Amino acid sequence: MMYGFVGLGQIGAPMAARLAGPGLIVHDLRSEAMAPLVERGALPAASLAEVARASIVSLMVRDDAQVREVADTLIPASAPGTILAVHSTIRAGTAVELAEAAVPYGVEVVDAPVSGGFMGAAEGTLAVMAGASEAAFARVKEAFAPWAGLVLHMGPVGAGTRAKLARNLLHFVSFAAAAEAQRLAQAAGIPLGALGRIVRHSDAVTGGPGALMIRDTTSPLPPGDPLRAIMSHVLALGDKDLSLALELAGELGVDTPLARHAHQRLATDLGLEEPA
Repeated sequence: MMYGFVGLGQIGAPMAARLAGPGLIVHDLRSEAMAPLVERGALPAASLAEVARASIVSLMVRDDAQVREVADTLIPASAPGTILAVHSTIRAGTAVELAEAAVPYGVEVVDAPVSGGFMGAAEGTLAVMAGASEAAFARVKEAFAPWAGLVLHMGPVGAGTRAKLARNLLHFVSFAAAAEAQRLAQAAGIPLGALGRIVRHSDAVTGGPGALMIRDTTSPLPPGDPLRAIMSHVLALGDKDLSLALELAGELGVDTPLARHAHQRLATDLGLEEPA
């Protein structure tokens, strides 16, 4: 099977590197980006049309506009049965629209955004959220294995991107919470470097914010659910610790709006109360 790869940037290049060899055909607007892979046996494609020889093509470019531009060339040039896997983070609707446009050509579009960054790509441990038909997912799951540590089927086309947007919401909102915690710590005279080490170490042990994501629904926990006791314990700890942190913030004159919001919503977010 010939594998195509378009977009050899910070994450695309190490992903493709784990596929390098005569079964890989690569394309990037920068010839210097292709050179290391060509040295390892990959075939350089002077144009997108040449990449269309591949049975599966991975696409890792910048944004919706670039995804559409590449897909508009690749889809008509590809043979029936070809899979176009889009790893870029795009609008969920874009993947659905591309999949519909590909139907007359017998091409299947899979939206398969990744999580794990450059290090995950280099180490072959990226997490993949795939939106695809069952048949297409079965094909790409094996094809992605050299550069992915976890490949999950999230649902039909578009579901992969919706999952990535939810995942990244947590990621970047957590940055705001981390900054708020740093402001409190700095005002309290705590060395931020040391605090950062503590946070990274303990999150690696506990799973961090993602440790909460163990339920199949966000509805309130029903009476008798064994998780109620666990979440009630978490609520007691969280209520105490957030109260103390907010008290300290008040004493130091540090504004902590995220902490106040979290404190107000904690019981609801743990599934112990109905939303207000």
